[in-house]
Amino acid sequence: MSQPYHAPPRASFFQKLGPGGAASLGLALLSFLGLAGLPWLLRFRQVLRGAHGEEPIPVDAILVLGRRLDGDRLTPVFEARLAHAESLWRQELAPRIFVAGGTTATATRSEAEAGRDWLLERGLPAGVLLVEDRSQHTLENLFNVRALMQTEGWRSLLLVSDPLHLARARATALGLGLAVRCSPARKAPPIQGSLAWWRRAALEGFLLHWYHTGMLYSRLLGRRAQLERVT
Repeated sequence: MSQPYHAPPRASFFQKLGPGGAASLGLALLSFLGLAGLPWLLRFRQVLRGAHGEEPIPVDAILVLGRRLDGDRLTPVFEARLAHAESLWRQELAPRIFVAGGTTATATRSEAEAGRDWLLERGLPAGVLLVEDRSQHTLENLFNVRALMQTEGWRSLLLVSDPLHLARARATALGLGLAVRCSPARKAPPIQGSLAWWRRAALEGFLLHWYHTGMLYSRLLGRRAQLERVT
């Protein structure tokens, strides 16, 4: 059986699309335009609701989703995610932290390695930190972590990201059959209510619409290569 498609390190936008990605993006754009933005409005509301997250409970692992580095440096958004994961770990909500993210853009190290090093500098023991350093985007973050969890027999995740990313991350995780609860890093920029925050919310609404369009497209047409990546 062939392995599902994974984008290469430092993948371009088109390389990240993978099988069926361009077609599902086109369908998402057509449905957005043809239905006067109504599908986007539905997903936009989900993004705003998802930003509140859920009450954290004890789980098998905390997962910090990767974020593109600025050169080799962590961005304020990624630092906020990592700091929130540290706080959850210190509350003893999980015995381990996954840091996810491969080598992207112009970085010479992976997002996961950079995040792990930041947490080590904060005093966390090396033994509680696990890295997933091959992925190029959220879907691959979760797909690869699922494989590691299945190997170890771990079942539940506390998913950490910035608030506006959580609705899409949650939908992707549920599509992969993961048992997750979402916890927002509320100190991550942009500032809630700012123009940048609303722009990000609007973009996430479309990306969530694209994800659901791709799932529907793949199931209706039986696109095996695409379904293997998302389920």
